[in-house]
Amino acid sequence: MAQEMLAWGRQATDWQVVYTRHRHEKSVAESFVTHGIEAYLPLYESARRWKDRTKQLPLPLFPCYVFLRGFIERRADVLSTPGVHSVIKFGNQVASLPHAEVEAIRRAVESRLHVEPHPFLEVGERVRIKSGPLIGIEGIIMRRKGGLRLILSAALLEKSVAVEIDAFSIEPAAPRSPSWPASSAWTQAALTP
Repeated sequence: MAQEMLAWGRQATDWQVVYTRHRHEKSVAESFVTHGIEAYLPLYESARRWKDRTKQLPLPLFPCYVFLRGFIERRADVLSTPGVHSVIKFGNQVASLPHAEVEAIRRAVESRLHVEPHPFLEVGERVRIKSGPLIGIEGIIMRRKGGLRLILSAALLEKSVAVEIDAFSIEPAAPRSPSWPASSAWTQAALTP
């Protein structure tokens, strides 16, 4: 599995998101970490084929996005970082991604289960993982290629990731009232036959 690029302070505060130039996510995350800004870039392994070989490459789960904390205090440093296009906002307010959503993605990446990007899903049956390395994480369940995948969604970015799971490790999640942006773990989706 891919290693994620991370400066992780383990504080339970919300994250901000910067939008980067295409294929500049790694250099932006490295620059943030080098300059003492807490940043997180989740990566996954993807097989790429050339004429003479196939290679596993670490790619960003969320292309063109890097998560960070401390934007308000380091605004000038963040926006002047080469490769940063902008910070994600709602109107004039810097948008925040709940810590629980970023923590769910971090746990999925660190679990060594197969993780990959997935189209964003917003409505449907939610489930909770009841055993294994992802215990307590809630998301959307779907079938793909004879297996089950848990879809973890970042409502703020309208992006999702999929992680392979065992059918015996899930249970229905308690219903949540809809909100925008989502107020906790990467969720909301459907059971797809």
